[in-house]
Amino acid sequence: MALASINPTTTEAWTQLQEHFKSIEHKHLRTLFAENSNRAKDFTINWEDFYVDFSKHRIDETTKKLLLKLAKEVKLEEAITKKFDGEIINETEGRAVLHTALRAKRDQTVLIDGVDVIPEIYEVKSKIKSFADAVINGEFKGHTNKSFTDIVNIGIGGSDLGPAMVVESLSYYKNHLKTHFVNNVDGDHFQEVIKRLDPETTLFVIVSKTFTTQETLSNANSIREWFLETAPKEAVSKHFVAVSTNIKNVKAFGIDEANIFPMWDWVGGRFSLWSAVGLSIALSVGYHNFEKLLEGANKMDLHFKNTSFDKNIPVMAALITVWYNNFFNVETEAVIPYTQYLNQFATYLQQGIMESNGKGVARNGEKVNYQTGTIVWGEPGSNSQHAFFQLIHQGTKLIPADFIGFATSLHGNKDHQDKLMSNFFAQTEALMNGKTQEEVEQELRLKGATSLEINKLALFKVFEGNRPTTTYFIEKLTPESLGKLIAMYEHKIFVQGIVWNIFSYDQFGVELGKELANKILSEFDNLEPSAHDASTSALVKHYKSYY
Repeated sequence: MALASINPTTTEAWTQLQEHFKSIEHKHLRTLFAENSNRAKDFTINWEDFYVDFSKHRIDETTKKLLLKLAKEVKLEEAITKKFDGEIINETEGRAVLHTALRAKRDQTVLIDGVDVIPEIYEVKSKIKSFADAVINGEFKGHTNKSFTDIVNIGIGGSDLGPAMVVESLSYYKNHLKTHFVNNVDGDHFQEVIKRLDPETTLFVIVSKTFTTQETLSNANSIREWFLETAPKEAVSKHFVAVSTNIKNVKAFGIDEANIFPMWDWVGGRFSLWSAVGLSIALSVGYHNFEKLLEGANKMDLHFKNTSFDKNIPVMAALITVWYNNFFNVETEAVIPYTQYLNQFATYLQQGIMESNGKGVARNGEKVNYQTGTIVWGEPGSNSQHAFFQLIHQGTKLIPADFIGFATSLHGNKDHQDKLMSNFFAQTEALMNGKTQEEVEQELRLKGATSLEINKLALFKVFEGNRPTTTYFIEKLTPESLGKLIAMYEHKIFVQGIVWNIFSYDQFGVELGKELANKILSEFDNLEPSAHDASTSALVKHYKSYY
């Protein structure tokens, strides 16, 4: 076994954390700040253009010390080494986990089965650059010799969420090409996309490692049929390219072998945007910006790999999540970016985090006896302040939140930026401090409220505070800083998986539904459905009554 299998609840640190929890469980953040005048500095990590503030968490130096001890006892340092060395840490699928190699420097060496994969990676990157440049510059044209105006990425899961999120996040850096994403097998979805397209000037990028994924191939085939309504069959090779390992099926679809971009089995789908799966990113923002995205991720890789755990952003972020998940019994965490550009960021993280660590079996094959995984959700601020923040502020649930903000506005509107940042800072302060009953009553008195009105309203206006947040304050939203941010969450996922003693890189949980869907699909032409539970049988029968 490449990774040690250590039940975290059996470690000395876990036992000590349980005892420590009793002394800090009800301690208010206001008290923690009062006890340590250097708290803001002691619990903040300054790294490059990132200012990461962990001080508004319900932890103290003892908590930090014991969480770091837990990391040591579960052999996190050894696990990090094995991951970067290309050992088979995705043991259930027999694969290395080396999406980090995709953004490694050219002079780095990354071995898989004794072979350095860096030259092969750079060969593919060169192909991405050449192709993207040719399309953007108008050198690679459609079958009627017109330059492309639109790009459509056809994929699902990791073949869609990552590229779609990055393209949206970097829309400030976009070129003239319009980028669209078709993912849902819902026929109405792709029809809504293609009705805005001119087939003569649209390039389609099909992303499917096996080129057998039902949703992706259904959409690709339907779009191909639509395209051929106005074009000859040989034109497919001018308008369709693929990211896949199944060269035979791709060629049978009509795609030129020169326009097939490879994938590797040591890159999981939800971590694949750094590979040729990111072709639509390179087409959308240019290869230079795609490369900057990779450079930022590589910088975070080196920070994670080489920095002591107490100053290591992904490690501390992950350990704090474990603290809430396993000791406070917190089940969800919110991600609130204070920029509209990152409006798809929480959606992207939902797959990365919940597909990776939504596991109930330990690495030794035994059922776990503690909570793993967290439910991740969120929307951009400040709009979300007018939606679900009420629950975070005054609800009965404890919801730690990541606040992500950028100091510099891309378009330079200082007035709007000041208002945005004032909300960004104010919300974490309000969540931490809250508002006491005494403060509420004093405010009401100053507003001229009567004693009767004060008695009636005061409790409704009290904010308990003590609601934890992490602040990720970054200089500017650039391809490089976005790469750092995405990679930070990737490494956070890894650390959590090591602590929870689970395999983070398989996703067998998505397979059963697919299998049953194929079975039910085959039944739609039958008079009676096969044996199912009574509910499913009735639903299938009711659906068939419409056709």
